[in-house]
Amino acid sequence: MSDNERSSDVSLKIMGGRLLGSHSGDSANRALLVRNGRIAATGEAAEKATAKQTFDAKNCVIAPGFVDLYCNLREPGNALKGNIASETRAAARGGFTTVCVSPETSPVNDSRAVTQLVRDGAAANSPIRVLPVGAVTRGLDGEMLSDMEGLTAAGCIAMGNGSRGVRSARVLRRCMAYAQTFGLTVMLRPENQSLAADGYAHDGLVTTRLGLLGIPEVAETTSVMEMLLLAEETGVRLHLSQLSCGRSVEMIADARRRGIAVTADVAMHQLVFTEDALSGFDSRFHLRPPLRSEADRRALVAGVRDGVIDAIVSQHLPHETAAKQAPLPDTEPGLSSIESVLSLGLGLVRRGELTLAELTRGLTTGPASVIGRSASIGKDDIADLCVFDPDASWVAGSQSLISAGHHAPVLGQPLPGVVRLTLVEGREAWASPEA
Repeated sequence: MSDNERSSDVSLKIMGGRLLGSHSGDSANRALLVRNGRIAATGEAAEKATAKQTFDAKNCVIAPGFVDLYCNLREPGNALKGNIASETRAAARGGFTTVCVSPETSPVNDSRAVTQLVRDGAAANSPIRVLPVGAVTRGLDGEMLSDMEGLTAAGCIAMGNGSRGVRSARVLRRCMAYAQTFGLTVMLRPENQSLAADGYAHDGLVTTRLGLLGIPEVAETTSVMEMLLLAEETGVRLHLSQLSCGRSVEMIADARRRGIAVTADVAMHQLVFTEDALSGFDSRFHLRPPLRSEADRRALVAGVRDGVIDAIVSQHLPHETAAKQAPLPDTEPGLSSIESVLSLGLGLVRRGELTLAELTRGLTTGPASVIGRSASIGKDDIADLCVFDPDASWVAGSQSLISAGHHAPVLGQPLPGVVRLTLVEGREAWASPEA
């Protein structure tokens, strides 16, 4: 090896820990060698190799880096709510190595220029991989189709509608047919806007008791059925994003049995919380789609467990403090959630609702497959890794959260799971101060 080659050699040996997502399955890890962005060796070969740095992963789990299919970074947009630098660092702290960015930026990502703006901002300020999702219609107004071909050429990995609906089935059909022509995936959150109207909570017992305006489950399920039928006709690859209803899971399972190319995701908070979180008028849980019943929550968890739901997303949507301090109907929907996704998931594991393998599948291989990527740990694989201690704990609060949004789903209480190290292509994106 020449002096130049030797100086460019970047190597790290991770010793110990439990390996998840390896080609040999779940196993104890003697050593894992990372060199020049890839996994160079595992096991005895890695143990015998030399490396410039060594990381002690005792008591830790070593998993592929987490992939988030729905995240808001707030740039370009309102800097008070966050930016690429703050939110991607928060994502790295949460174990995420790849985030797919919602097209709901300001301006909307419906042009090559905005896509390039996102990519340039990420290249300059993000420690992790940022993949833009282009707007399926211009301005996300649900009427005129965007330049999907141009957006894809500029670097968008899929087309989506963010948190907004498409105004008519006719426009939606045209969007799907156009996307199918270019072999694109469409990522759509199903919501019938007429049925959802001005609601901001689940239309159930809590809204009745508190006098809140509800969004019925049928606002989602009718849209799911419409999208599935149109996907079946057009042949487009459909990804249903941010599900909230158990009935939606049933319809997706049935659609797959009929051969429709559909995948789906759910936000972590939908797996953990229910409509009861709004009982105290807690504006943090003003969400869209809303938190629903316990029966819905259990059905969504079962969907992840059974593989009907491919991915767990953060649905990270940071706000400045003022946006959450008005009376509940006047607050802005969304949680600052990306730093606590793993912790909330480990809570489900501790309660026996998911296994650790099912949780990590929903955060790694599941979402990666939706966007045509891989997430595994084996020789020559890209070294996107998350090393976390499932038994360590941390407390979310204004002093500990990195995101510009401090409205995390759980505040002031010990949370299980501390990410010790996040690597993106072998580069350190996050290292816990306690590591």
